[in-house]
Amino acid sequence: MSEDEALKTFRRDIADWIEQHYPSELRQTPGADGSDPQQTKTSEQNWLQIMAEQGLLAPTWPKEYGGAGFSVDQARVLAQEQRRAKVRAIPISAGLSLLGPVLLEHGTPEQKQQHLPGIANGAVFWCQGYSEPGSGSDLASLSTRAELVGDDFIVNGQKIWTSHADDADWMFCLVRTDPNASKHEGISFLLIDMATPGISVSPIRLISGPSAFCQTFFDDVRVGKANLMGQLGQGWTLAKQLLQHERQALGSIGRGDARRALTLPELAALEIGTNAQGHIADVTIRNEVAQCELDSLALRTTMSRSADQARAGQNSAHIASMLKLYGSELTNRRHELMMSIRGTDGVGWDGPGYSPAAMRTTRQWLRAKGNSIEGGTNEIQRNVIAKRVLGLPD
Repeated sequence: MSEDEALKTFRRDIADWIEQHYPSELRQTPGADGSDPQQTKTSEQNWLQIMAEQGLLAPTWPKEYGGAGFSVDQARVLAQEQRRAKVRAIPISAGLSLLGPVLLEHGTPEQKQQHLPGIANGAVFWCQGYSEPGSGSDLASLSTRAELVGDDFIVNGQKIWTSHADDADWMFCLVRTDPNASKHEGISFLLIDMATPGISVSPIRLISGPSAFCQTFFDDVRVGKANLMGQLGQGWTLAKQLLQHERQALGSIGRGDARRALTLPELAALEIGTNAQGHIADVTIRNEVAQCELDSLALRTTMSRSADQARAGQNSAHIASMLKLYGSELTNRRHELMMSIRGTDGVGWDGPGYSPAAMRTTRQWLRAKGNSIEGGTNEIQRNVIAKRVLGLPD
């Protein structure tokens, strides 16, 4: 069997598998107010478990680490068939999307065996300890200290915007291990069990309401030397590599794969209505929806091409900055359009007269504003692109 024929057979098998296993509750397009949120959540959790059992949450990871052992081409086919079947996108995970790829490359055999299977099957949840109250865009100025005493690092300091830290089992964390070295060279990368004594977490409420963001405090937290990833003082190198994955993941939000009940065209058709030809009745909104969908498709295609170039060793290390910049601006434009489509309901917040779906739209619109800040502000991304991609002078 030729390679093309084998891939065609694989595509048919994957399509059949999705058809057999994707929950019927997630296939339905609900009305404007959506379906039962608890039932939807349960169905999504069941689907993720089914995926995990087949290694499909980390399809290209080796089977020994909980992946499916797929080739790059097979993983691409899987993604294509999921989109074709309108399978809801897997939520961005700090373990799967960010730490996993770096751990595969730089982790010790013991670290890989300890952590990767739990990430791949969704059993172990990770958070990211990067930003600090005084170290946001200038991350290398971080001050959380880790002093090596015997076989343990003693960690003291504070992290902020640690998404889901209140639910996480582990954190990958940047700490300063050499205060006398230059700010980039004195940083190390630790894997920290969140159940360790001395760690406390405080959730942060945003203008959009309750959020995943937290503050995390370290008070004489003991972390074994075995939890150091890479070499001592190599943390900034690992951090930069991981940030590329983070920016690419944040950029992917703009593709339109978000786990919403209604697509943008469906929402517009429902709220505004359609003409005799079945087109969105308002011409201006119709054109804006079409442009947003085309831009999302272009971003998806660009991300796919970027992945191909990376595998061929031809990709710029800073392509992630371009994707993050465009993707975050596109997702903000998408949410602005959702507000316009809903009209006066788009500014609903709480109380009688506002549907749950309308209130959800308002909160999503507000939360999307943060996409231009997290993972490195868009201003920082423009600087990176100007200097590293375009070669412009300082």
